[in-house]
Amino acid sequence: MQQITEYIAQNKERFINELIELLKIPSVSADPAFTHDVLHTAEAVKTALEQAGCDTVEIHDTEGFPIVYGEKTIDPKLPTILVYGHYDVQPADPINLWNSPPFDPVVKATEDHPEGAIFARGSCDDKGQMYMHVKALEFMVKTDQLPCNVKFMIEGEEEVGSKNLATYVAANKEKLANDIILISDTGIIANDVPSITTGLRGLSYVEVEVTGPNRDVHSGLYGGAIANPINILAKMIAALHDENNHVTIPGFYDKVEELSAEERAEMAKAPFSLEAYQKTLDIESVFGEKGYTTNERNAIRPTLDVNGIWGGYIGEGAKTVIASKAYAKISMRLVPHQDWEEITTLFTDYFFSLAPKGVRVKVTPHHGGQGYVTPIDHLSYKAAAKAYETTFGKKPIPQRSGGSIPIVSLFEKELNSKSMLMGFGLDSDAIHSPNEHFGVWNFLKGIETIPYFYQYFTEMSR
Repeated sequence: MQQITEYIAQNKERFINELIELLKIPSVSADPAFTHDVLHTAEAVKTALEQAGCDTVEIHDTEGFPIVYGEKTIDPKLPTILVYGHYDVQPADPINLWNSPPFDPVVKATEDHPEGAIFARGSCDDKGQMYMHVKALEFMVKTDQLPCNVKFMIEGEEEVGSKNLATYVAANKEKLANDIILISDTGIIANDVPSITTGLRGLSYVEVEVTGPNRDVHSGLYGGAIANPINILAKMIAALHDENNHVTIPGFYDKVEELSAEERAEMAKAPFSLEAYQKTLDIESVFGEKGYTTNERNAIRPTLDVNGIWGGYIGEGAKTVIASKAYAKISMRLVPHQDWEEITTLFTDYFFSLAPKGVRVKVTPHHGGQGYVTPIDHLSYKAAAKAYETTFGKKPIPQRSGGSIPIVSLFEKELNSKSMLMGFGLDSDAIHSPNEHFGVWNFLKGIETIPYFYQYFTEMSR
């Protein structure tokens, strides 16, 4: 790909400054207070795609936040790559744990990013990685090196479960027709150890509610005589795992694929320091399902975790009360072949069975999605691997991610297309956490690598 490194060097500061301006907009899709900002971001993405060289750019309204669609067609006979990304971000809470304001981006060096990292909510997930594709397109169009057709579908509801994307995709199959879907919402093992995500875990996310008395009551007058919803909820949650940290829901593991010893051995070749892992998280020991390594627990095994729990009085001082209600939010990360709707039903039935008389239970499913695997013998993987090898100077390691991108399985079902996950973030980039950041080197390396994928995928498709 002629002139790519030179083009990046000449435009480095502009690329970074453009991304910083995008990151300043607090596009938090989960909070209605930021609705105007989310809509503003959609307009900013539309403008960026137009300036990058798309012939057509449209903002498509949904029942929630809009989807930005763009395309550049050079020859209908050539392959078409559909780029998916999202412009919405997670809430920045807890704000007090940020070292700099989450929507006032700053660039500073870190141990993993000595050349500097951009600290801001959404820098890595997913504005920075989405914007790599915009700038890669700009390079290919400006230098007349775009080898195939490209379409963009950038949504604003990924962080709240892509609520309206399924409807949009089903209604626009012809518009979105493609040969491969390209997504950068994952990462690499390290800057000197490139990797490609070949698998994603599915997700089932629920909220539970336990109700006792019809109102908050005095803990002295009623304590010990009625069921305390908070106590009961704590016991029910504790019962969801056994002494080996296996999930106790009947049927939970029925469809879990057990990887062969050979495949587990290949995964184990990825560089990993348990000591460094523990140091980064400031923990004395790891914890998880018996019989599996840390990297297996967070990638190829299903999990169940409480994401939040509340109820009763949590203000200053004391208030001797037994709460009427207790709540928790629970996520289950699933592996391929586990159906998220089936798992949600299994969870609901089992959770109800754990409740003693004296309380009422409610389970509210929020969202979910299927797991996903891209075979390493697929053409798109071969093209991506060659692209990474070209820019990193070494072959990438295939790895499965512990995270979930539910829409990937949706795309395969509705559009009959595989997805290629070309991420450039690091595990230490603190996505969804305070002080999220994205390395400047990683941002630019993504812009450098993506055009090679276009080139190699087009050549291999002939």
